Amino acid sequence: MNQESEFPFERARRVTPEENQKFRDAIAEQFGVTLRKRGRPAKDEEEKYEPVSIRFHPKIIAWAKEEAEKRGIGYQTVINEALLEKIG
Repeated sequence: MNQESEFPFERARRVTPEENQKFRDAIAEQFGVTLRKRGRPAKDEEEKYEPVSIRFHPKIIAWAKEEAEKRGIGYQTVINEALLEKIG
């Protein structure tokens, strides 16, 4: 490999989960630092939404989409907020 060429990515392999864990453990041991996992933190069980399939009258969907457009959010969020408000 000469100085001008790029890294040969076609010959590279992915790091296995086991190797990744070994790297994390070594960093924690050597530097006393634990690396945080990337991505969105997990929600509590009561905060998780349950996927459902439901049919609404077209007027409800039109209203929700109109409200969502005004507020710059998703129409399903508008429906969810309206239902949560109704139950208290």
